[in-house]
Amino acid sequence: MRLVVTRPQADSERTAATLRARGHAVLVAPLLRVEPVAADLSGIWGAVIITSANAPGGIVGNSARAALVKLPLIAVGQRSADAARQAGFTDVTSAGGDVRDLVQLIAERHTDAAAPLLYLAGEDRAADLVAELVVHGIAAEMAVVYLAVTAPFPPALTAALKAGEVDAVLHFSRRSAENYIAGARQAGIIEQALAVRHLCLARPIAEPLSGAGAGSIAVAKRPDEAALIGLLEPAEG
Repeated sequence: MRLVVTRPQADSERTAATLRARGHAVLVAPLLRVEPVAADLSGIWGAVIITSANAPGGIVGNSARAALVKLPLIAVGQRSADAARQAGFTDVTSAGGDVRDLVQLIAERHTDAAAPLLYLAGEDRAADLVAELVVHGIAAEMAVVYLAVTAPFPPALTAALKAGEVDAVLHFSRRSAENYIAGARQAGIIEQALAVRHLCLARPIAEPLSGAGAGSIAVAKRPDEAALIGLLEPAEG
């Protein structure tokens, strides 16, 4: 299939590599750009939590980084765990799933933490992780260390949609889906943009596409990349 991935550049490249290995043609067309956010991360922490592979990069220039990388880190999945190791963390554990799996793992292993856990987060979040941990009696504090900035609609994406060279677009965030619609309208190709298949990581991501009139929308059974890519299987068969 001829696919479009709209994640930030680094994430898109990783997803594209997976899709190309399965025989798909992939156009990387980032509609968001990740930027670090200055944050005060000083303090005594029991461990670090991340729910995105973008989080470790958000503390590269932070004065507290040297202390933080010595702490245990709990990541939501393998990709974020790998990003943490690349950023210098050595004691890394992956929950191997979604936020529910992450909360369960932390509840099982960190209820007796002597200090609050530090959640390194993005500006846009799908779940209130700190509140969910409080339910389990676990103290945690959130610090926003990166944000996703809207990127221009890529000319290559405009050309591909105009030429009918796109079978499906993979949407990983609501903001990128909204930017896809806005960019297509501005380029005068909204009909072509909505006519392709739209594969969405979660139902809230699908909402702006549905509201704009997209006819073919599928939502992953779980909010992870493997489940999203799995939506391609019926077409492959």
